[in-house]
Amino acid sequence: MSTGVWLMGARGSVAVTAVTGALAVRAGLAGTTGCVTELPPLRDAGLPALSELVFGGHDIAPTPLVKKAEALADAGVVPASLVRALHDELADADREIRPLPSARTQAETADLIAADIEAFRERHHLTRLVVVNVATTETAPPPHPAHADPGMLEAALGGDEAVLPPSSLAAYAAFLAGCAFVDFTPSTGARLPALDRLAARHGVPYAGHDGKTGETLIKSVLAPMFAVRNLRVRTWSGTNLLGGGDGASLAEPGPNAAKTASKQRVLAETLGYVPQGDTRIDYLEDAGDFKTAWDLVTFEGFLGRQMRMDFTWHGCDSALAAPLVLDLARLATAAQDAGRTGALHELAFFFKDPLGRVPHGLADQWTMLCDFVAGLGERG
Repeated sequence: MSTGVWLMGARGSVAVTAVTGALAVRAGLAGTTGCVTELPPLRDAGLPALSELVFGGHDIAPTPLVKKAEALADAGVVPASLVRALHDELADADREIRPLPSARTQAETADLIAADIEAFRERHHLTRLVVVNVATTETAPPPHPAHADPGMLEAALGGDEAVLPPSSLAAYAAFLAGCAFVDFTPSTGARLPALDRLAARHGVPYAGHDGKTGETLIKSVLAPMFAVRNLRVRTWSGTNLLGGGDGASLAEPGPNAAKTASKQRVLAETLGYVPQGDTRIDYLEDAGDFKTAWDLVTFEGFLGRQMRMDFTWHGCDSALAAPLVLDLARLATAAQDAGRTGALHELAFFFKDPLGRVPHGLADQWTMLCDFVAGLGERG
């Protein structure tokens, strides 16, 4: 039994790291460190195995998967020995990547995306299929009346106007193809009322938004600590320096605003108030695929005593994100098998800006995730 993973942005750093990692695990060349679904509470819950995953996708980039993997090896993201050993497997996966189609209307484009996904399903005799958006972060779209109603949306997509941003059009196409959808980016994705209703109509689940891999992961641990110790956080400011394609994209004001809003939500939701300060994201070309974050927190204790803490996080974003992409693909397809439809709030553990009214502290999210997976096993 095989599970398809269709990656929007299939030749990007996160996607290629995920594919390389899954192929390495299948070949017995690497372990599963970083994969949450390989931890004991989740491992034996009937999720599709990493060895079952079959990859395809869309991308506008022409660089072959092997060449991108070699570039990631040169940058220190993946071991060069793995890329050499998996050359043929990566070349096979590259043959399943299609240019992102474009037609006269968004409705026609969505039909072409869905047709590519359906053809992939048929070629590989896939029992289940999930679409994962790991494409470049996009600017939040302006409101449109069609975003609220599926009927209006379907009618509007047949016109000349671009009603949906690319991430939402990908979600729309995924739902047409009967696939679960995961948005690993802070882009809009399925986070529109019309798309939520469309997912329910087609009986498919979706999850998002914005994978939690670094600075926000730490915030989701530290903010609950301050809250339960009744320590008043006065300020919390952070600066992120990153390079690579993601860094270049986030140098643009629109995508930068979408990303920083996503990163700040955890503080308000966990503390119950918004401390002074903000989060900056600066593009540093020499950082490549690595990211450094500096955070300064000032807080108030007993008798008004002023105190502070600061921390530095230096990590490889693609290496942190890739195993979570594999986790989410496994969880979303298992949820669909169990008959779940609509937003998967219980996957908040993985996201900076999770769907629905959910806890934002990591420990509470972990408990919710374990309960969710246990429930899938019972329903399956």
